[in-house]
Amino acid sequence: MVFSSLIFLFLFLPVVLAIYYITPKRFRNFTLFIADLVFYAWGEPMLVILMLVSIVINYTAGILIGINREKKTAAKLIIILDVIINLGLLGFFKYAGFIGETINFVLPFVNIPVIEVALPIGISFYTFQTMSYTIDVYRNTVKVQKNIITFGTYVSLFPQLIAGPIVRYEDVAQQLMDRKESLAQFTDGVKVFLVGLSKKILLANVMGSLWDIVRAGGDNAGALGAWVGIIAYTFQIYFDFSGYSDMAIGLGKMFGFEFVKNFDYPYISKTITEFWRRWHISLGTWFREYVYIPLGGNRRGLGRQIINIGVVWFLTGLWHGASWNFIFWGLYFGIILMIEKIFLLKLLKKAPAAVGHIYSLILIVLGWVLFYFEDLGELAVFAGRLFGTCGFLPDTSIASQIISFIPLLIAAAVASTPLAAILYKKITSKPVLYFFDNAACIAAMLVCTAELVSSDYNPFLYFKF
Repeated sequence: MVFSSLIFLFLFLPVVLAIYYITPKRFRNFTLFIADLVFYAWGEPMLVILMLVSIVINYTAGILIGINREKKTAAKLIIILDVIINLGLLGFFKYAGFIGETINFVLPFVNIPVIEVALPIGISFYTFQTMSYTIDVYRNTVKVQKNIITFGTYVSLFPQLIAGPIVRYEDVAQQLMDRKESLAQFTDGVKVFLVGLSKKILLANVMGSLWDIVRAGGDNAGALGAWVGIIAYTFQIYFDFSGYSDMAIGLGKMFGFEFVKNFDYPYISKTITEFWRRWHISLGTWFREYVYIPLGGNRRGLGRQIINIGVVWFLTGLWHGASWNFIFWGLYFGIILMIEKIFLLKLLKKAPAAVGHIYSLILIVLGWVLFYFEDLGELAVFAGRLFGTCGFLPDTSIASQIISFIPLLIAAAVASTPLAAILYKKITSKPVLYFFDNAACIAAMLVCTAELVSSDYNPFLYFKF
């Protein structure tokens, strides 16, 4: 699997780019569509059929909605059926086992067979994308896409197929039909891609190693070690997921697409409300547009708004995985957001900025404890360690390993703020330093390649969601 990453970087991507750019413009979507299918089949050959079925179903639904636009009842029935089919496919592959286990736990006398189904990579992402298209066609905010190859290209775009960002059809409709690739855009795409690759290889993987050390240490890590470990995981999941998003955005630019930004330095937030405006922006936008606002949003009074927030965050937690910890994680943040909406936001705005930052970071870090441990027993044990059930200080062996990671923890903390981006803009604004900008890109590529060759396989965390 390590070599798959290298094959992608040095064989698949260069070949696809070469074929793409020698293909006449009117056939480039077809070229991309074939490349997308090859990319997906690389990991899961049989499940390409599932994605093709999803493409055909939603393409057909869009056509039928367009034909029946004046027949409101017929159009409504089509969109309802389409949503049921999409959620049914997602539910079967992602939640069938979880639902069976839950029913057997609550009603042990039922004892229904539990279905174990392999989760298709990226199904949560491309299902939400196809639904955004059909819902927007029903709302008449986008035109019906009559070319199934163009629609298939949208659904299966390999740069962001596996772990987002969730690209709404509305955001790329024009680009699918008429995009203008340029050398400047391509160059920018390479740089953004390398930033994302560096986040994953040089920061996320290293922070993951520290987190593994702390978890393996168990009670010997002490409360201090447990806090360092979960802080390392806090950095790992951010650099892992934002790194993938950056790589997807960079790859998109190489092919002439401009995808939405998915992260905006979430760890500098002063409230949890702000955090969720900065974290996984495309998912938050999807739930706002297709769940929160249709439920009434904040237009029907505070009481209804609180209920709507609860529904959205229950679904947000469930979207992340078929496990109770994800549901608790979603409800945890939902409750905090309710409290902020009712009164806490006003107090935090009056407080010093440092108070808001500390408050937010503590709650975010504790949230990642809920997110990580699918086994609720392990979750309880680790939560106990955080609050001193196994002593405060780690043993000598773990302490020495933690100390060796301190420079990288500091680097991760700095990299999670806008400081590096601000310095980069100042440097690149001076023509004399343009050489160093390109040299840094080459160095990043060489270092990341060396790490990929020498390290164990370490997939992106969001592949499983």
